[in-house]
Amino acid sequence: MAESISDVQHRIASTKNTRQITTAMQMVQTSKLNQIQKSAIGYQDYVSRVKAVVMHLAKSQLLNDASSDLQSDRPIKKIGFLVVTSDRGMVGSYNSNVIRDTNQFIEEHQKDTKDYVILAVGGTGADFYKKRGENVAYEYRGVSDIPTFNEVREIVKTVTNMYENGEFDELYVCYDHFVNRISSTFRGEKMLPVDQESLGTADSEESDVHQLATSYDVEPSVEEVLKVVLPQYSESLIFGAILDAKTAEHASSSTAMKSASDNATDLIGQLELRYNRARQAAITTEITEITGGQEALNQ
Repeated sequence: MAESISDVQHRIASTKNTRQITTAMQMVQTSKLNQIQKSAIGYQDYVSRVKAVVMHLAKSQLLNDASSDLQSDRPIKKIGFLVVTSDRGMVGSYNSNVIRDTNQFIEEHQKDTKDYVILAVGGTGADFYKKRGENVAYEYRGVSDIPTFNEVREIVKTVTNMYENGEFDELYVCYDHFVNRISSTFRGEKMLPVDQESLGTADSEESDVHQLATSYDVEPSVEEVLKVVLPQYSESLIFGAILDAKTAEHASSSTAMKSASDNATDLIGQLELRYNRARQAAITTEITEITGGQEALNQ
């Protein structure tokens, strides 16, 4: 059955309404992206300095000579994977990419044990792993669009307590790193225990703090200093990862909404062309009928 002119008109109006919504959402997400980028830029300098200090502690052998709850040489019997996703949809391929790359990362880093737990920040990841029957030991939903340090501190405190209580022996954070407004890359970083592997590439991220000496006079004691420095180090890395992931989420959502608006514009163009052709055909038919009737009256 041929589509009527009124049906085409209805589809055009409906698509225009959809485009109006997606365009507004794109503007909102772009605004959030601009805000969180300002926060991220300022925070990166702080993170680089914290990493630099911990790296120098490692070089001076203080990390090896002292003990802390966040350092451990216990055998790796269970691994924790902190997965950062969004709580909602309409973020393009963001969530599917994070989950796909995380699953691959888990397969590569299970080492000699197949026992692991999922710690999900974001409802999409939590729901996905629950449906698969995975051991979701912790979930946190409702991370703000522009996360604050105090908000993430609750997550860090819970995670570190789980580590100290032996619920897992090693922690990796899996998230999408923001590259630019149209692309992001997956990162899987070891956070706990704090050792040479988890410090990883901190050397390359040091700022001018790298001029610090590698020997220290410590008061009141090395252990007391590490009780302050190492939790702050872990907090800064996990907060930085969540902030980075949220930036990538907003960028993906903005791109997805722009793509939806562009597709709606293309569809409207096609529908308007179809409408004009149908209208022209209807007018031609009416003219033909009028002409035919006039000829019949003249006979």
